[in-house]
Amino acid sequence: MLLLVGLASILIAVVTVKQYKRQNKEYYDLRFERKEKAAQKNVNYELENTIYPAAQQFLGFIFRERIYEIATVHNMKMSIYDLNGQLQLNSYEPWFRIFSERISKNIILELKRKDEYKESMRLESGKVSQFAYSYIHDKNSNKVGILKVEYLQDNTQEEEQLSTFLNRLYLVYGAMLFLAVSFAYFLSSYITRSLHSISDKIQKTKLMKKNERIDAEGTTSEIASIVDAYNQMIDELEISAEKLAKGEREQAWREMAKQVAHEIKNPLTPMKLTVQNFERTFDPNEEGIREKVKDYAEMLTQQIDVMSSIATSFSDFARMPNKNVERIELIHVVKSAIDIFYQNEISFYCEKKEIYLFLDKNQITRVLNNLVKNSIQAVEMVEKPKIEVSLEEANDEVILTVKDNGKGISEVDKTYIFEPKFTTKSSGMGLGLPMVKNIVEAYGGKIDFNSVVGLGTEFIIRLPKNDK
Repeated sequence: MLLLVGLASILIAVVTVKQYKRQNKEYYDLRFERKEKAAQKNVNYELENTIYPAAQQFLGFIFRERIYEIATVHNMKMSIYDLNGQLQLNSYEPWFRIFSERISKNIILELKRKDEYKESMRLESGKVSQFAYSYIHDKNSNKVGILKVEYLQDNTQEEEQLSTFLNRLYLVYGAMLFLAVSFAYFLSSYITRSLHSISDKIQKTKLMKKNERIDAEGTTSEIASIVDAYNQMIDELEISAEKLAKGEREQAWREMAKQVAHEIKNPLTPMKLTVQNFERTFDPNEEGIREKVKDYAEMLTQQIDVMSSIATSFSDFARMPNKNVERIELIHVVKSAIDIFYQNEISFYCEKKEIYLFLDKNQITRVLNNLVKNSIQAVEMVEKPKIEVSLEEANDEVILTVKDNGKGISEVDKTYIFEPKFTTKSSGMGLGLPMVKNIVEAYGGKIDFNSVVGLGTEFIIRLPKNDK
């Protein structure tokens, strides 16, 4: 709308200026034509009522006195030439002065072809000089000379009027443009207010969270239809999210049950074989029976410990214990967690003397234990093992890094490193790193890693600073 108003204003201004100039030109051309005809009538009258013969050699004598009067009456300059274009006299020079002025051959040719010739020329002063050449005829219509009339057109006043008119026009259209801008702003704000609300709601729409509906009251019918469609989509999305969450929970428990059953079956099989063999070969009178019973008991106890470890691991992963959040001095906690490993290749670095965060001390210790234990296992075959634990404080976060020079993680394994049940070890259930990820994300943090096969792995934990 603003573009149309602006283009219309420019177009009207251009058309107005051109029309104004065209009308002025037509007016001055008509006025000059009237003056020219009146001058010609006066010249013909003098030629008919003179005492001299009406011939070109007597033109100087015929109009010697009258040319000044005629030019003054018509407010024009007048010049009279013979048929060859030689000046005989004019109204602005004394009659007795010798003139060398001649009419150009091109003008004479045009005169012979059309009986008249007109032109105009803009002067340096801004005024326009109009010229007209025509033949002088005697009463028998014979050509006896050439008459030139010149009128000096002063457009200063008209141009000032045009300038004043344009200034007023610019003022009016400027006011109109301002009103159009204001109207367009308020109109667009009214129209797009609901659209902005819809846009904000759509950007905040999440699959697994409660989404707010939009109130369509006070909006246009078109916007109301969009709002109704959005609200309907939200209702359907909530139903789909509930079904999806239920299905994911059921699938997760099925997978967990399969994994638990598989892990428990592993120690149960040797336990069953041991008991069956013991029942079949047991002889109370056999020599060394006590030692044999002791071996069986140790084997059963070992398998029971394995089952207990399996149950504990799954319990820790499936059920995060309640957080006991408190303000802890993180550097001391990290040092204490590292010291229990008694490994010379582990080093700790931190520029700060104290870093305080609101965390659960036991959970952050479990995170460090898992990462450091993985690093120790990764550097077992390295000639000069090195594990670096560092802690640094940024503007709004604390960064904990565990880096080793071990075997690294392959590109294929990087995709699954934080998934439950995934492990590259011959023992273990692949729940350590997923548990670490859950703990870190529970505090609004992020965990990432960089790894190159044969050079080592670096785990980076970013924990946001918080007040509680």
